[in-house]
Order: sequence, then structure tokens, then C-alpha cells
Amino acid sequence: MRRTLQSALLLGLSSLVAAVFKDEVGDIDFHHALVGVPQVETTFFHRPKKDEKASLLYTLSDVGILGAVNPNTGALVWRQQIADGVSNGGGHLRAPEGESWVAAAYGQRVQSWAALSGRNLWQAEFKGQIKDLEIMELTESARKDVLALYDEDGVTVLRRLHGVLGTVVWEFREVSKDIPLQVSTSLTNVYVISLHGSPSSYNLKVTALEPATGGRVDHWTVGTKGDVQGPEDVMFVGANSAAPILAWASNDLAKLNVHVLGTKSKQEFPLPADTVSVNIHAPHLTQSQPHFLVHTRTKAGNKGEVFHTNLKSGQITKAYDLPLLPGLGAFSTSSEGANVYFTRVTNDEVLIVSSESHSVLARDPLRSKARVEPVHAVSEVIKKAGGKEFAIRSATVTTSDDWVLIRNGQLDWTRPEGLSGAVAAAWAEIPEAENLAKVLAEEAHTNPLDAYVHRLTRHIHDLQYLPDYLASIPTRILESVTGGAVVASKTPGLHRDSFGFNKIIVLATRRGRLYALDTGNHGEIVWSANVFQQAPGVALDVKGILVNDSEGTVTVRGAHGEYAVVKVADGQVVEAQPGDDAVSVSATAVIESESGQWLLPFGQDRTPIGDAVKDHHLDQTVVIRDENNSIKGVKYVKEDGKFVKNEIWQLQLLPGQKVASIAKLPSHDPIASIGRVLGDRTVNYKYLNPNIIVVAAIDSAASALSVYLLDTVSGQLLASQVYDGVDGDKDISCTLSENWYSCAFFGQYILNDGTNRDIKGYQIVVSDLYESPSPNDRGPLGEAETFSPLDPVDSPTGVPLPWVVSQTWIISEPLTNLTVTQTRQGISNRQLLAYLPESHAILGITRHGIDPRRPVGRDPSAAEIEAEGLMKYTPAIQIDGRNLLTHERDVVGVRGIVATPAVVESTSLVVAYGIDIFGTQIAPSGTFDILGKGFNKVTLLATVLALFWGVVILAPMVRRKQINRKWEAFLWCAGMLWAPAL
Repeated sequence: MRRTLQSALLLGLSSLVAAVFKDEVGDIDFHHALVGVPQVETTFFHRPKKDEKASLLYTLSDVGILGAVNPNTGALVWRQQIADGVSNGGGHLRAPEGESWVAAAYGQRVQSWAALSGRNLWQAEFKGQIKDLEIMELTESARKDVLALYDEDGVTVLRRLHGVLGTVVWEFREVSKDIPLQVSTSLTNVYVISLHGSPSSYNLKVTALEPATGGRVDHWTVGTKGDVQGPEDVMFVGANSAAPILAWASNDLAKLNVHVLGTKSKQEFPLPADTVSVNIHAPHLTQSQPHFLVHTRTKAGNKGEVFHTNLKSGQITKAYDLPLLPGLGAFSTSSEGANVYFTRVTNDEVLIVSSESHSVLARDPLRSKARVEPVHAVSEVIKKAGGKEFAIRSATVTTSDDWVLIRNGQLDWTRPEGLSGAVAAAWAEIPEAENLAKVLAEEAHTNPLDAYVHRLTRHIHDLQYLPDYLASIPTRILESVTGGAVVASKTPGLHRDSFGFNKIIVLATRRGRLYALDTGNHGEIVWSANVFQQAPGVALDVKGILVNDSEGTVTVRGAHGEYAVVKVADGQVVEAQPGDDAVSVSATAVIESESGQWLLPFGQDRTPIGDAVKDHHLDQTVVIRDENNSIKGVKYVKEDGKFVKNEIWQLQLLPGQKVASIAKLPSHDPIASIGRVLGDRTVNYKYLNPNIIVVAAIDSAASALSVYLLDTVSGQLLASQVYDGVDGDKDISCTLSENWYSCAFFGQYILNDGTNRDIKGYQIVVSDLYESPSPNDRGPLGEAETFSPLDPVDSPTGVPLPWVVSQTWIISEPLTNLTVTQTRQGISNRQLLAYLPESHAILGITRHGIDPRRPVGRDPSAAEIEAEGLMKYTPAIQIDGRNLLTHERDVVGVRGIVATPAVVESTSLVVAYGIDIFGTQIAPSGTFDILGKGFNKVTLLATVLALFWGVVILAPMVRRKQINRKWEAFLWCAGMLWAPAL
């Protein structure tokens, strides 16, 4: 009874194992809280409090994250994900002057957010897609309202929304074939700009509306047919200006067309002969002067031209030029009352000029660390006391997708926003130790004499590191005593540690950049490389990523034939092939060969493509997913230099079904025990098959989810389950490890508590596989050491099927991206990991909590508690904050979770990637093989020293006492002998 109570107590405290302690936060984990690469049209400085001069930096990034950043430190103040998932750019963000809120729009929604806290003030959703968003600075009342332009199935709809409540003040609708483009305001009117005409042959239509009622005042067309090919050709539409402009360039970038809204004509201005791109920069305040700057980028560099608009005549005249300078360069606009300032960021300096004249008001040479290649920037110019000096800070996006702030020529902070939007990840060992392992392997395959000479030479060469090693011994001893990190590295930078915590995680982002993070150094970026340059609005689709630790390289393959081999240590591109729209890669497979693993790409017809297969022999069964959602096992035979596909087996889904999720065993999945000891000391033998996959197929019409367990060698259906009432529009995720698999979905569930209540909710189903339903029974295979899935057994005939034990739990939130922890030998308990998209957290669920053998309707016996750690089954899993690996951190937009083992058996390394990057160390069974930070090494050493000196001091005393006792015994014996004589 006493042992039973002790076991129950330990079981009740087992959930604490997953907790993250305070002293571990920021030590064993790291978090890159990102917002994405800022878009120039949705990034600005804004004062969240009207009476204070302090401002924040706001942006709506290219991944759909709205956020506010402290410009002094670069720290994230708040952020919100306004897109339903990771976006491909777009969206709108505006801030009214002097107000404490900002307005954002994406898709069908318009939202208002508190500028200081990020709290949602109101939200409005309408039919169609939003095309533009503007602020009405001047209204008939004291408040400022929001203008939202929609395209609703060919109908142009402009709504004026109440700035405080979000209700519709008025609505303008126009049924035409025109394509709504943007909305603008002036001191007197509201203008709706649309594309008028037919595809590839448009001109611009301007409709003037009355601000108070939304009634039509006038409309006119600008330009001739064919001036504009599409919406992307209109580069600028000003708003909230005394003379807002509409600008577009000709198709050959030979001239710039500018139209002042309110007039009926346009003006043309010539552009340089080698113009590459044109951008317009103008103020957005009603009190600012009607001046604007044209930023022209050419093959030789970039230049600026400043233009003035005459309010009376509507004529535009060129005021002055800014010289042509090398590089991309970036311009930005700042306003202070009527004054307009243009800030120019070049490769070596930041300067500001007034819109009135070309004389430089301030110039700050850039320090070496601040010299970046700018793409675009937003700036804040503050006139110091006295009115002669200026303070400049520019938030600049660089060609490396970093967001930096340059203040008075110095680099204040850098945010690696290009790291956001990761679409694939792979673990890699630090190549230094792998090189040593490779050398040792080479020595092992040579004759003894050559191996001895080679090793002796290598050891003599390593003597150069001996002085540094001896000098580091005191520091190492001190750090080991005080609990500091022990670093065993010959040179600064990447190094491996004895516990295996220092590894590299290689990430591929949707923009085509590759990043390498050092997990042992708080996720520090080791290198980044722009390997696959993507066009704006296009996301890289990674079909395969594979690390070759023996060579220290990582291979990445994309959907359009992109291919690159990059060194893990420094990011050097060994081999690269750009993408081709004519090439389509549907998937990749990891093929085992004598030379190691390599990625095999497949075309749309599921046939190997490219040059990767020329020097390889394919003798493995490859599982492919056909276009009609059938799963096939195929082998490829080379005939006449080409690979011919031979189908071995096929799983044809039922009509109406489509594949929702496929799970396979991890590449590293060691089995520590082939059986499970039960409470009565019998053994249930695990069904261990390295060639199984789990296929989840959804029938949305029937709301049914079918889960199939397949043998990939024979195509045999080993097990299947059907779940009714499943919502196919919600996430379905599965994972597979050892002898069990799990799936999470939203569906119907009948409570197994005697009431048989039928409820719907998020569920997680776990199934264990055993060789036989009877303990101590190995099934039809018996003690056979080998078995082929293609050959039946003698008795009984057929393929041996596993015995499946399943159980279902209800959980309050959806679980996505299921995965399982990995340890070196598989001795530690597995832990199921999942992302909570509603809580923005990573959840770790112990196997004890989701054990299908948990007794239903009864308490577990003392033997079951002691041997198996079973608890009574409860249908609901409560999300305990102590089991959140991310604790209080807000991890946004997780796309995948990858795990890898450390050297120590207790620990698994985990990284979640997506918009944010989060990494941590997990010990599912506790850190039983390493000492924790709380272990008092000083006390231990003091005790050992005290015992040593106690032995040293007491040893002579004990020895003297022993000698004295011997003399006493001798004298006593002598006395006894002499006593009779006396």
C-alpha cells in the first residue's frame, strides 16, 4: 500500500517535468519575435499620444503582421496577425494625425487598433475584397473617419466608416466594369480612382464624391487607352493633401504621367534612358505644401527630382534635382506643419533637404556598421532647439531583408525580419566535429602503419592549440564550479559541446533566403544567403531539404526546379540552379545509396527528373501521392537512359475522399524496448515496422475522416479507423513514432462516461500497435528473426496484422503540426508536441497523459500504477500552463516543429518555425543524466575538501591511538605474566 501511494504521488507530480523554470527562461530556449519585412506603403512613425512627442514605429508587413516597434530599442511593443495565415504582402495601414488609433485592412475586414496597446477597438467585415483604405482628416465633425474601397463582384463600393464606432456613415456604389483601384481625399472632395477599359488597354477614371453624403459630384477619365496595363502600373495616389496627385509611368519607363486630382488634364515628364524603377514620395497631411519627389533608379545609380504644384492653376513644375549617386538608395518624406523634408539614405550617408530648395539641411556620415544597402525607408526629422540643427532617424529595410534604424549616422538596432516566413527547416551538426569523425573513419580503413603516421602527424599539428587549452583550464574549472557554460572550442564561433546542445538549424524562408541559427548561442544567426531570389508577391515552395553531415552541406529543392547545395558552416553556395517556370517539381524523396542520402525530385507525372538520377541506381520502393489523391508504391527501372515507373501497389481512396495528412516515422526513431511490461508482469510486445505510414483522408460531404495504416513495402492495409462528424475545413494533423500514432481534428465525439452524450470539439486520437492482443504472445511470427511483408506466414496464412488499442480525448483548442520528441537511444519517454494557433503556444503532452491503455470507468490497480504509470481515463485534456514549452511567450504563425536528439539521452532539441522562430530543450523524463543549474557544486566541493582535511588531520591521531592501544595491550600482557612472580 505504501509503494502504491508513493507511485501515485510521483505520477501526480509527473506533469511538473515539462515545466520551464524561471532560471531556464532565456537560457535553454530562444525566441525571435518577428513582424516580417515592412512594406514601404504601410510603414510610418506615429505618435500614439497626442500630447506627447514620443512616437512608435508602425508597420503592416509582407506576412500579414501588424505591429508597433519602439524606435529607441527596436523592441516589439505589440503585434497582431490580421491575415488568415501567412500572406503574400498587401493590406493597408493608416494612422490619423493626432489620434490614438490606427486603421488596418486586409481581405474583407477593416479594423481599428489602439495605437499604444494594440487592443482591437472595432472590426467591420464586408463582401468582396478591399482595394484601398484612407483616413478622412477633414470632416463635418471633429472626429476623423475611415474610407474603405471594396470590389464586390464587379461593383465598386466605397464606405465611410465612423472612426470611433466603425459603423457605416454612408455608402457609394457604382455598378460598372471598372476596376476600383484607390481612394483619395482633398480639402473639398473624395476621389475614387478606377481602371476604365479592357484588359491590357486601360485608362484611368476619377469619380469625385461629396464628403458629407457620398453623393457623386463629377467624374472624368485621364489619359488615353493603353496608358495603363494593370493595377500595378499606377505607382502613386496621394491623399489628404491640398493638391493630391495621381502618377503612373509609361510602359517603356520613358516618361512619367502626373495628374492633379480635381483637374481634367495630365502632365508628362521625361525619365532617364536607363530607368529601372520609379517611386513617388509626397506628404499626407492637409497642411503640408503640395510638393513631391520622384525617385528614379537606373542601372548606374539613383537620383531624385522635386516638383511643386501650383494650387491655383494646378500646374506642376520641376523645382530642383538631387544628384545621381551609386547604389539603390532610399528616399522618405517627413512633415512638420507646412514644411516638407525629404530624407535620403545612401550607402555612406544620410541627409535631409527641404522641399523648397536643394540645399542640404543636415548630413550624417554613416559609421562602418551602419553602412547598409537600403531598399526603402521611413524617417522622422525633428528640429532641435534653435531651429538650425536636425535629429534624423531612419527605419530602413536593407537588401538582406533586415530592418535597421539609423540615428544620426549610427546604427541603433537591427531586426532580422527576413527570418520570418520560414517554410522548411532541417537540423545539422556543426561540421568541425564531423570532420574529425571523418578523419578517424579514414584512418580506420587504412593499413596500421599509415594510420599511425597520419595520427601522429595530426597530433603534432594539434599541439599549436595546447597553450590556449592550458590557459583555458582555470576558466573551465571556475565555470564548472559556479555553473557557467563550459565551452570547449579551439576558435571563436561555432563549436560543439559535450552535451550536444550546440547544433545548427537551417531555415529556408518564403523569400528564397537561407538562414543558419546556432541553437547553443540563443539562436544567433550564423549566416544568411539569398539563394533563390523571388519576385514580389511570389513565395518559395520548398519540396525538399536534406542535410549531409558527413560533407557539412545542406541541399534544398524548390517547386520550379530550384536547386542549391550550401555549406552549413559559412553559407557558401557550392552549387546552385535557378528556378524555371517551365519546370514543375511535385515532390521529393530521400533515397538511400552507398554514397549516402540524396534528394530525388519528381515531376507532375511522378517521374524522376533532372540530372540527379544519372549516377544513381534506384532499387527502393518510393511512395507517391497521385493527382487523383491515390497513394501508390512504385519502383523505377532504368530503360534506355530513362526511368520507367512500375507500380507495386496502390491505395485508392473512396469517392469524395482527399488526403488531409500523411505521417511517416522520423529518420531517427530508436527503439529502447521491444515490449511493454504490464502490471501483472506479463509483456505486450510492440508492433515495430519501419516501413509504415499513416494516411488521413477526409470526405467533406460526408463529414467523415478515415485514418489508414499502410505497409509501404507491400501496400497492405494494416489498420483503419473512421470518425464521423469531422469538419474538413479545419486543420487535420497526424504524427507517427515507435509503435503508436496520433491524429488531431475537429469532430463529433460520444462521451464514454455512461451518459453517451454526443458533443463536438477538438479531438486527439492516439493508437498503440501490438503484435498480439494476448500478453507474452509474439503473434503469428513467433520468434522469427526476419520477415518480409511480401511473404505470408504459414500459420495462420496471410500478413500478420497489428493489434490496435485506441483512445480519444477532447481538448479545448485546435492542435496543429503534431510531432514527437527524439532522444539518442529512445530510452526517455516520448512527448507529443503540438502548436496551439489560438494561444500562440507550443504544447507538450506526456505519453502517460494520452496512453490508450488508461482504464475506463475504474481506477487503476496498484500494479498498473507501479508498472505502467496508468491513470484513470478522463475524456478531456486540460491545457496546463506548466506544459507550455513557450510559457508566457507569444509565438506566432508556426508552420512546422522539428526535433533532434542531443548527446545526453534525457534531452531533445526542438525548434518551431514559421513567422516566429522558437527553440528550446526538452527533458520528457527529467534531466537524469546531467546536473541541473540548481545543484550546489560549491557545497559539494567544500564537503569533499572538509572530508579530505579531516582525514589528513585525524589520520595521525588515529594512528597514534592505535599504537598506544597496542602498547597498552603489550604492557597488560607483560604485567599479567610478571604478576605471579611478584
